[in-house]
Amino acid sequence: MKRLSLLLLAALAPAFAGAADSPAAPATPEGYSFVKTVGDISEYTLDSNGLDVLLMPDHSSPTLTFMVTYHVGSRNEVTGTTGATHLLEHLMFKGSPNYNDAKGNSVKQFLESVGGNYNASTWLDRTNYYANIGSEHLEGYMAIEADRMRNLWLRDSDRKPEMTVVRNEFERGENSPFQALIKEIFQAAYVAHPYHHSTIGWRSDIENVPIEKLRAFYDTFYWPNNSTVSVIGDFEPAAALALVKKYYGVYPRSPHPIPQIYTTEPEQTGARRVIVKRAGQLGVVCIADKIPAATHPDFAAIQVLGTILGDGKNSRLYRALTDKNISTGVSVFPFANHDPSLMFTFIPLAPGATHEQAEKIALEEIARLRTDGVTDEEVKTAAAKILADAAFQRDGSFAIAGNLNECIAAGDWTLYYSLEDATRKVTAADVKRVADKYLNVDQSTTGWFIPTSSTPAAVAKK
Repeated sequence: MKRLSLLLLAALAPAFAGAADSPAAPATPEGYSFVKTVGDISEYTLDSNGLDVLLMPDHSSPTLTFMVTYHVGSRNEVTGTTGATHLLEHLMFKGSPNYNDAKGNSVKQFLESVGGNYNASTWLDRTNYYANIGSEHLEGYMAIEADRMRNLWLRDSDRKPEMTVVRNEFERGENSPFQALIKEIFQAAYVAHPYHHSTIGWRSDIENVPIEKLRAFYDTFYWPNNSTVSVIGDFEPAAALALVKKYYGVYPRSPHPIPQIYTTEPEQTGARRVIVKRAGQLGVVCIADKIPAATHPDFAAIQVLGTILGDGKNSRLYRALTDKNISTGVSVFPFANHDPSLMFTFIPLAPGATHEQAEKIALEEIARLRTDGVTDEEVKTAAAKILADAAFQRDGSFAIAGNLNECIAAGDWTLYYSLEDATRKVTAADVKRVADKYLNVDQSTTGWFIPTSSTPAAVAKK
């Protein structure tokens, strides 16, 4: 199924700090433990198996979004199974003995018959499956979605054709200067942590992973106690919880503890560089700086920093590069991940500009910001832009589910509500502090995309 782009996922990233819990706990149905309410979302745990449940009622439209997020992504893969999470996502639509195409009741057939908008996506820290449907179809969809948590067919006859679909996705990514450069930068920036390999996986693993490996992966991670169910929209909480208990409560907890990632990336002690030469029209410079996980208290200030540097025509790098015809546009985006990640400064070159020019000017602007700091007005403008983007990303249950999913993946769903508070609290001093701390050349990885149509002389020209 369709995977969200890197840039979109970055845009969905939340910041932090604290929205206050609601003081009044709602009634807790039998079989559940109430955890907390933050904003309009209440969290429950299904006692029998540890399933996490998030409910956000909204009766403004007779529709809802149902989503299940599995706490497994490409960071949980090892050599030989890279790309397994994504390939398994595809196979999750192949049916089970209870719901399949032959019976006419597969998840695809059901959702298309009721006019549902559905999909799935895989990323570094999670995999999610979701549908936007009329409220009256909640039970029908939940029954099928819950069934494939544990009863999925995993057959080599399905793996082989889906492998070619995934391989085509891989090849499309290889033909994209943006994706190819981002992939190689991650591989250079991470030598130990599994963010080293991309979600799509290595071609040889995509082509050769045995179905038995995929079955073992499924049997390791696809369990209630490694999942979060979210229901957003037009529903009654007590009725929705009863349905979740009916369809997900039939499964036990995983028979073994869910494996946890304990590998940490060693400290980087010198600048790293990569060069990608492929067919293309224009070059690209990309600078990636190490930043902390999305749950770190510095992350809100990092987002404001990124906005000041490279978001829009008033950003510093746009004025320094694009206004001077050195780039066709700039963008700076921090990845919001479960573990320490990267902030990318992405600079596509204008015709006639050189990589050396663009990189030199970008580094000078970054150094100037680290030395002189930013103004209160810049912080105010950046914060307003972030808050406006957050408001747009809450337009309807489907949009809310997508944003909430990224917060779940980052390790704390309440980050969804902390964006406004954290952003409003960021000061100019905070931005200078995080710039000094994280925009360190010795902890950066710089990538150049050099189109093969460029001549060596043009690339080297200053």
